[in-house]
Amino acid sequence: MTSTSSKPHDLQALDTLTGGAFTAPTSGERAARIRDWLAGNPSSEQMQEVFKELSGRDKGAARLLREKLDEIKRAKGQEAIAAEWAQKAETLLAQSKLNIADALAWQRDAAKAGAPLSREPLAGLKAQLAERVKGIEDLQHRAQVHREAAVLLAQRFEVLSTKGWKDAQAAEESLRADVTHWQQQAADIVADANWNSLDAKFAPQLEASKSQLLVVSDSFHGALAQAVAAAADAAAPLPPVPVWADELRAARGEVVAPKPAAPARPAAPKVDPAVRAAAQDAVQAALAKLEQETAEGHGKASAGAAAALRAVLKEHGKLVDAPLEARVHAALVAAGELEGWQRWSADKVREDLVAKAEGLLKRPEGQALGGRKMQETLRALRDQWKQADQGGVPNHALWKRFDEACNEAHKVVEAWLEKVRADAAEHRALRVALIEEVKAWAAAHAGATDLKAHNRALHQFADRWRDAGHVGEKVFAELQPLWNEAFGAARAPFETAQKASVERRQAMIAEATELGAQPMLRIDAVKALQQRWQHEAQSVPLDRRHEQKLWDAFRAPIDEAFNRKTVEREKASAAMSEHDRHVLDASKALDAANAGGDAQKIRAAIAGLEAALRGEVPAPAPATTIDGPSVGATGVEAPGQAAAEFGESAEQTPGSSDAEATPSAPAAAAADAPDLVAPADGADASARSDSAAHEAGEAASVAPAAAPPKPAPKPVVAMRGDDRPSSKKAEAAPAARGTGRFGDRRDGGRPGAGGPGRPNDRGGPRPDARGGDRGAPGGGRFGDRPPREDRGPRLGDAAFRAQREALERADMALRKLAAQAHGEALTQVLGAWEQRDAARLPSVQELGRAVTPAVRTQWSQAVGTAPTAAASDAAEALLRLEMAAEVPTPAEQLDARRALQLKLLTKRGDPTPAQTWGQDAGKVLAAAHDAATARRLQNALKALLRK
Repeated sequence: MTSTSSKPHDLQALDTLTGGAFTAPTSGERAARIRDWLAGNPSSEQMQEVFKELSGRDKGAARLLREKLDEIKRAKGQEAIAAEWAQKAETLLAQSKLNIADALAWQRDAAKAGAPLSREPLAGLKAQLAERVKGIEDLQHRAQVHREAAVLLAQRFEVLSTKGWKDAQAAEESLRADVTHWQQQAADIVADANWNSLDAKFAPQLEASKSQLLVVSDSFHGALAQAVAAAADAAAPLPPVPVWADELRAARGEVVAPKPAAPARPAAPKVDPAVRAAAQDAVQAALAKLEQETAEGHGKASAGAAAALRAVLKEHGKLVDAPLEARVHAALVAAGELEGWQRWSADKVREDLVAKAEGLLKRPEGQALGGRKMQETLRALRDQWKQADQGGVPNHALWKRFDEACNEAHKVVEAWLEKVRADAAEHRALRVALIEEVKAWAAAHAGATDLKAHNRALHQFADRWRDAGHVGEKVFAELQPLWNEAFGAARAPFETAQKASVERRQAMIAEATELGAQPMLRIDAVKALQQRWQHEAQSVPLDRRHEQKLWDAFRAPIDEAFNRKTVEREKASAAMSEHDRHVLDASKALDAANAGGDAQKIRAAIAGLEAALRGEVPAPAPATTIDGPSVGATGVEAPGQAAAEFGESAEQTPGSSDAEATPSAPAAAAADAPDLVAPADGADASARSDSAAHEAGEAASVAPAAAPPKPAPKPVVAMRGDDRPSSKKAEAAPAARGTGRFGDRRDGGRPGAGGPGRPNDRGGPRPDARGGDRGAPGGGRFGDRPPREDRGPRLGDAAFRAQREALERADMALRKLAAQAHGEALTQVLGAWEQRDAARLPSVQELGRAVTPAVRTQWSQAVGTAPTAAASDAAEALLRLEMAAEVPTPAEQLDARRALQLKLLTKRGDPTPAQTWGQDAGKVLAAAHDAATARRLQNALKALLRK
């Protein structure tokens, strides 16, 4: 019998279980499928089987399974560890005397044992221990500070004992209170629950400070009482404080014996200058020899020179001055002539290096060094050890400790290097797979037409290559040429298309230069050319900077042509008409009135400007076109101002026929002038349609001014339509875009209105009111509008802008003056209420249209009499005022406002606060003046008087 292995079947089952991880073509896909399979939380047995088969095939993918299995294993063991360390923490917390070292050791040992300190219950126990330790440390700090406070209080007693006894008597009570307060704080510290956990030294220290302070305090108070008694009775004994006793003796008239002077120090014998100079020379000679040997690095010679210098110092040391003595000390330190200095310093450096090496693996939790940092640190420590060995005798015991610590720490470096090698292998596999993917994609999209999507895919491939992970320099040098070849092949069609697009854009730039050089700028040709440019920019993307440069070169000749026409238009409009000059003069007069700040003068100037706009000032040649728009200062539309907000419309004068209706020049020009098209990449484009329309409008505003006015044509009477074949007349050509009145149909209107109409329309006029002639005098769009007034001559651009800006500034000035007047009136009302003087109350005109004469009379009566209204009525009236004005109520009155609102809901028939706010204000004014009430009343009236 022959037995067949079941391994292929097991692999197939495992491959199906893991979603095709064993048959994946690349390591990256295999790892991705393993991650997806692990996301479903498979059993530990299944993961063990998959890890056993996969570990020999792909270590990178098997590493994910190993980490997952290790995590499960750690999770099972952490529960028992957590219970054990939780019991230890509870035992520590239950102790009445807690040692800080034990609490800190619990956290350190629990972390070393792998206990989950970040999860409950250990997280809560850790926080409790930290809080307990913090309380103990704070209590220690308080005890130390209290000891220092006792010392400071004792010093205050000593300082007062050096001053007069009257100064001490003045400060006695404050000192007594401070001592009492200190004793109370000391008692609180001892009564604290953490007092038993403090070190045993704190209790005797605090008790000693207390006893010493009480002794000093009692002595001070006793001496002060004795001094007071001696001052009152000359026979009483003097206090033991010398300063106070001398002061009392002087007060009694006794002679105070002067204090004996301190004995004078014997003068040092003078040294012969020659002897001092000889000593200086001897020391300097020995010092120069030592400095020379030290600078040259002669160890034995420097030792001998140092010994010679020390022998000279023993003989002449007392005669050396301070600067030379400092130089001698520095030279001896530099030469290292302290006893055993060289060996001691070398061992000291070695001990420090051993401590650093042993501390590499004993760092706190969360501060462990990584692999690269650990490797660099170990290299630096070993280099420092070599330098220490060069300057001293070797120490084999310290070297053994140092080498063992470095070898133990190097295990971290080895683990990191292993991980780096595994990651490098995985990253190499990912990059190789990406190169193959780019080759396949380039073959599949060789003839792509969507160049934007092609460029976006290339950018995505480049980003993936950049983020594919770190590999070694040798591997990168191997893979980079392969990537450049594959990516260049994928980018070749796009670069070819870009080159062709640049050539086409250069041709369009040359065409734009020719169009700009023509004497008459063809707007339709410019628009067509820009549409071609836009289509090209949307089809083939270029580099941002290159595309911007091409766009600038394309638009430069067209902008130059438009600028040239703008200059010509400005020259044509320089000859201002007489009507424009009058409007400009009126605008300047209005600006002068605005600067004066007089409302009456501003309104008079506005009236003058509106009269100039209507053409009441005689002009040399009356114009026949419709005047420009103007806006009134108060925001209300004045005669001839209806079109101010919407531009100039092609209106027909009343009484004119449809056939003779002349459109406004800007509207006609705007219909023909195209808009410049911006490039696809968002570069700023110059829209020229408004410029063309404005140019045509300027020409229309200048030319008709010189022509004589045409007589008004007779109105056309609407005729009944006749649909017989023999009665059909020649159809009139359709009107151009923008001609005729608003509402005219492009197809000629209804059959009964002079146009051919639509096939299903019925002939004859409509039976309703709209069937009349719209152009007849007195007939509006729907037959119910009055005839439009004559708006006067058309304005030029400069005059139109000047009058519009002047009216806007006038409107702002009037609003500002109205606001100032409103504020002054409100201030006068509050002042009249405070002074209870009805004569100071503003008039009805000053208060504004919101206040009627009856309301003003009520306010005058309320202010002119003594306070009569009850406080509750005034409070409710003030709440009604705030509700009417919709202003906020102070926080302490919100409950009262809500209660009043509920009350008003039950009385739907009563007038609302918005209807009775005048009477409510009178009730408030009838009450006594209060600063808080005045502020609330001011806020409410500020909003109500503006309505």
